[in-house]
Amino acid sequence: MSGNTPTPTPTPPAPLPPPPAARPARYDFLNSKPPPNYVAGLGRGATGFTTRSDIGPARAAPDLPDRSASAAAAAGPAVGRGRGKPTGEDDGDDDGGDEEKGYDENQKFDEFEGNDAGLFSNADYDDDDREADAVWESIDQRMDLRRKDRREARLKQEIEKYRASNPKITEQFADLKRKLADLSAQEWESIPEIGDYSLRNKKKRFESFVPVPDTLLEKARQEQEHVTALDPKSRAAGGTETPWAQTPVTDLTAVGEGRGTVLSLKLDRLSDSVSGLTVVDPKGYLTDLKSMKITSDAEISDIKKARLLLKSVTQTNPKHPPGWIAAARLEEIAGKLQVARQLIQRGCEECPKNEDVWLEACRLASPDEAKAVIARGVMSIPNSVKLWLQAAKLESSDLNKSRVLRKGLEHIPDSVRLWKAVVELANEEDARLLLHRAVECCPLHVELWLALARLETYDQARKVLNKAREKLPKEPAIWITAAKLEEANGNAQSVNKVIERGIRSLQREGMDIDREAWLKEAEAAERAGSVLTCQAIVKNTIGIGVDDEDRKRTWVADAEECKKRGSIETARAIYAHALTVFLTKKSIWLKAAQLEKSHGTREALDALLKKAVNYNPRAEVLWLMAAKEKWLAGDVPAARAILQEAYAAIPNSEEIWLAAFKLEFENNEPERARMLLAKARERGGTERVWMKSAIVERELGNVGEERRLLEEGLKLFPSFFKLWLMLGQMEDQLGNGAKAKEVFENGLKHCPSCIPLWLSLASLEERISGLSKSRAVLTMARKKNSATPELWLAAIRAELRNGNKKEADALLAKALQECPTSGILWAAAIEMAPRPQRKGKSTDAIKRSDHDPHVIATVAKLFWLDRKVDKARSWLNRAVTLAPDIGDFWALYYKFELQHGTVDTQKDVLKRCVAAEPKHGEKWQAISKAVENSHLPVEALLKKAVVVVAVEENANSAGA
Repeated sequence: MSGNTPTPTPTPPAPLPPPPAARPARYDFLNSKPPPNYVAGLGRGATGFTTRSDIGPARAAPDLPDRSASAAAAAGPAVGRGRGKPTGEDDGDDDGGDEEKGYDENQKFDEFEGNDAGLFSNADYDDDDREADAVWESIDQRMDLRRKDRREARLKQEIEKYRASNPKITEQFADLKRKLADLSAQEWESIPEIGDYSLRNKKKRFESFVPVPDTLLEKARQEQEHVTALDPKSRAAGGTETPWAQTPVTDLTAVGEGRGTVLSLKLDRLSDSVSGLTVVDPKGYLTDLKSMKITSDAEISDIKKARLLLKSVTQTNPKHPPGWIAAARLEEIAGKLQVARQLIQRGCEECPKNEDVWLEACRLASPDEAKAVIARGVMSIPNSVKLWLQAAKLESSDLNKSRVLRKGLEHIPDSVRLWKAVVELANEEDARLLLHRAVECCPLHVELWLALARLETYDQARKVLNKAREKLPKEPAIWITAAKLEEANGNAQSVNKVIERGIRSLQREGMDIDREAWLKEAEAAERAGSVLTCQAIVKNTIGIGVDDEDRKRTWVADAEECKKRGSIETARAIYAHALTVFLTKKSIWLKAAQLEKSHGTREALDALLKKAVNYNPRAEVLWLMAAKEKWLAGDVPAARAILQEAYAAIPNSEEIWLAAFKLEFENNEPERARMLLAKARERGGTERVWMKSAIVERELGNVGEERRLLEEGLKLFPSFFKLWLMLGQMEDQLGNGAKAKEVFENGLKHCPSCIPLWLSLASLEERISGLSKSRAVLTMARKKNSATPELWLAAIRAELRNGNKKEADALLAKALQECPTSGILWAAAIEMAPRPQRKGKSTDAIKRSDHDPHVIATVAKLFWLDRKVDKARSWLNRAVTLAPDIGDFWALYYKFELQHGTVDTQKDVLKRCVAAEPKHGEKWQAISKAVENSHLPVEALLKKAVVVVAVEENANSAGA
């Protein structure tokens, strides 16, 4: 084929392939001849048989030209060499081969669709494809979620493994840092000082050493010499002359120390040595700064630059008032007051209609000239309210001030500020006349109308408010003032009518009634003493804009917020309105009763509870609360009557039976209490009834009856552990150790997870059989009840009681591994640690136990031992705040106040403890549940607990 062969014209694209049913059979591509100019891997970016040695290192392959038939003819010798075809050979298939395949073989490889990017490039992306992609996407997300937990666990394990193999420096040396607290002073001093062995900034230089001359040594000796006697010549002359040669050399070090001492004394005089706060008068200090003269060259140059700049401003634009004011203030700062007055006078001449310039001129003028300046100002600007007010301020007497203000009102009759100022200076009668004129001149200002209504009589005030309402129909303050007026004059029935009419009138005028704003008005009325107005506002506005299903929750929240802000009457009014809507909601009755109990009278509380039980006769808690309040008031017959009514309303209520029993039992009526419990048992009482019955017999000393009741109760309720405990404790107190052991073992068969039973059995075994048997019981208990701190603590204390300190430490370490967040175990760890290590233990305990009250109380005892009274008081207060139901903390706190507090702090702790009524605590329960202390008040129990705490602390200190 010759070189000038014409290029064949490209054939039109082949038609679309027929449907799959009409397509011919697939060709065997592996055994057929490749199409002309086929290059293997060309679609993936390959370039034939090119190797790295051909293209060189890190060089991208060049883009190949289009290998059409003519291109193949031109490059035939290079490409066809590898295919076994002669140069220029044409098999007749390359004209339409690419078109039949539907894609270009020379295109680059597509990273998303692979080498088949062009097969479906013209196909439509229909709904089926979109649905399929969505299905595959959901499958991928589901598979990713399934692998998420394993992936996160593997990542967490790798992080922990890395941290274990690469610990921080602070973690590696934490234990060593704690041991530094045990070092003595001699060991600290023996630590060698580390020297500077770095080679940085150390230049090798030649150093020569020359012997010191004798004259220098003699001079040094004379300087260090201290003369302790006067010169004989000076004594002979009366000691008034001292030769210069014999004057001792001044010690410069002593002089420097003296200067530092003098400076510290001066600073101490200027500061408070207790709190560190300055006592320098800030006003006087600023005055002193103003009187300082400018001596710095930089400040002088800055003032000169500013003066030139402001001079340019005033010359180029003399009608610009801020420029004159700034120039005058600059001269004032520079100390040239006369120049400043001259400048501001020129400013007044240039800008006579600007009130700021006149006010500045009045400020800079002397007191004698200020009135003349302000007079010229009001003549220039007669409608300036600021200038008239300033002119009145310059007058010394109220009469002259009133004259000036009235003169100003002649020019500005609609100025509210001037009217207010002149009314404040007038007496009541003159003020009333002035306000009549003021409301005529300023009819749209509500404060003037309200002020006039306050000064008028009842009938005149009503007329004034009616006129104000005509002028200002959209002002709610007028209606509220009218309601307060009616209340102040004893018209209680009219208060609600006025507020109701006012709200309707405002709604007709198109006003939106903002419930929050009206509640604030109700609180303001309460603070002003208008309780009926407050109640009327709440009644008529509390339900506006609140959905029916949200009314209860919203109203209760509003009442609680008002209660927090101290608006008790507003909260009471909200609850009263809510109870008119929700008569059968006992939660609202309870909250209203709590409000009356804390902020109301006993009579109001009794009346409220009486209404509550009338509307909610099936609510046990309301009956019990009403009876308790009567009991606390000392009216036992009334409380008994209420409980009888409650029993008639709720015949089978166990709570009412038990409340009646407690009322009789606490008031030394054991026979009544016994009869009530007998009736409760006959009517099928629960385990609590049997327990209370046994308690009554125990206090009366009827051991046989107590045993009978407990045994019968256990037959009916074998899984109630308190009955097993009471029976075992009774046998133990009677000296029947074997019988008590049998009872405890039988109880554990029915209640294997009851920790008090295990502890009682272990204590009994320790007293009867010794430590080994008790240790076995506690070990068995820990196996059946894992991660129970109380069992670990009992085992630790048993070892300590028997002198096994090492075994106790080992048990404590195991316990903290099993229960790492237990507060009682960390508290025991702090107390068992040596004194130098307790601080570190406390830090670890607070971090691990998440501010447990037991740990906080133990740390407070450490502060107490270190005589850090304030910190100990703060931490004890935190402990009783976190756990007010634990009486041991209250006993510890009260003992601390008895030792370090005042009478007021002691009374405060006692009052708070009585209000908390603690029921738990290791020492507290042992005291409160004793038979001899069963009827003692909280105050007496607290004092007994303090004695027990004091004895234990003394024993611990003696053992330490």
